[in-house]
Amino acid sequence: MRHLLTSVVALLLLCACSGTTAEEMASLAAKGYYEHLISGEYEHFLAGKAGADSFPKLYREQLIIGYKQFMAQQEKTHHGIHEIRIVDAKADTLVQCMNVFLVFCYGDSTNEQVAVPMVEHHGVWRMR
Repeated sequence: MRHLLTSVVALLLLCACSGTTAEEMASLAAKGYYEHLISGEYEHFLAGKAGADSFPKLYREQLIIGYKQFMAQQEKTHHGIHEIRIVDAKADTLVQCMNVFLVFCYGDSTNEQVAVPMVEHHGVWRMR
């Protein structure tokens, strides 16, 4: 958790100094969280979920099991996720979030685009 927070703070400082847009910051955060997932760093991925700090222990454990099962299924079906690419990000003012569009590049040469709703809280972008 500390590693993730340090990375996020460093990213925010870099972005603040370089004039990075909210779309770019949300996109980089979403990509980073999913890179944790494909690296097997399930706790770091979970820490990227909005409200994860207050999840009960049993629920957290169930989510981690679900993440492991998801990655095992991706390995079986597509030979794993080898790369995450950022495609776009658009603000959704109706529900006050940023929809980040990522492409999962699989080991079997197929790709899948996914939408990741992101919310910003105290300068940190997290998955909704």
